[in-house]
Amino acid sequence: MLGPLAFTIGLSFTEYSMVGTPKFVGLDNYVRLFTGKEPLFFDSVISTLYYVFVSVPLGIAFSFVIAILLNSKIKGKAFFRGVFYLPVIIPLAASSVIWLWMLQPDFGVVNYILSLFHLPKFNWLSSDTTVIPTLIIFSLWMTGNTMVIFLAGLQNIPSHLYEALDVDGGNAFHKIWYITLPMSSSIIFFNTVIGFVNAFQTFVQPAVMTQGGPNNASYFIVYYLFKEGFQFTKFGTASAVAFLLFLVILLCTAILFRFSNSMVYYEGQERK
Repeated sequence: MLGPLAFTIGLSFTEYSMVGTPKFVGLDNYVRLFTGKEPLFFDSVISTLYYVFVSVPLGIAFSFVIAILLNSKIKGKAFFRGVFYLPVIIPLAASSVIWLWMLQPDFGVVNYILSLFHLPKFNWLSSDTTVIPTLIIFSLWMTGNTMVIFLAGLQNIPSHLYEALDVDGGNAFHKIWYITLPMSSSIIFFNTVIGFVNAFQTFVQPAVMTQGGPNNASYFIVYYLFKEGFQFTKFGTASAVAFLLFLVILLCTAILFRFSNSMVYYEGQERK
């Protein structure tokens, strides 16, 4: 891991197209990125930040609610657990193609269902205003791993805590607020960190479903990196983008760890 990382950092200070030897250019690649001389860089940053900071909180909340429901006493619990985990088993590229067909504006099944209820049809992936919200909805469909981790954490909460709250006259809201959330805070923290790391590296969905469009609205940073390196053979620029992405993910993770001391409770920990 350290070898490729060091090689990428070194390559980011060069001009290299896989032919010949790298030519050292200093900070020129970074200057070109931040001064707008490299087209689509800022578009990719804005699109990625929009997607990350909306999809991750929604994904955490959605999977946590689903885990709570699947941890309750309901009929067919094992079946529903399998249903919500099933999308994780399907390869992401195949899932993207399935959703691409379902969201087709003319003969897609989603717009067909909307028409049955006399609701307006949408250009889900063909409009720059709806493409990222659509990708966010797709990301919620892929939260099976997060849901399973939440479910494992919920099953580890001692039942006597809920029983004590019942004796004290607590209701369902009190159980969630005073027991479930504090006792699950470490799991929430873990899933949040992993969610941010994965969301910043989103590639398959825009590559398969939108190719960065329409109007570059879904031109995510890793897709931009891929195009710069493997289509335009600008490996110096691509390496600079990769290193910047590494720094951003590192910064976000450090911020999350900084605030975790006051927000995350670990079992057995004493706190004033």
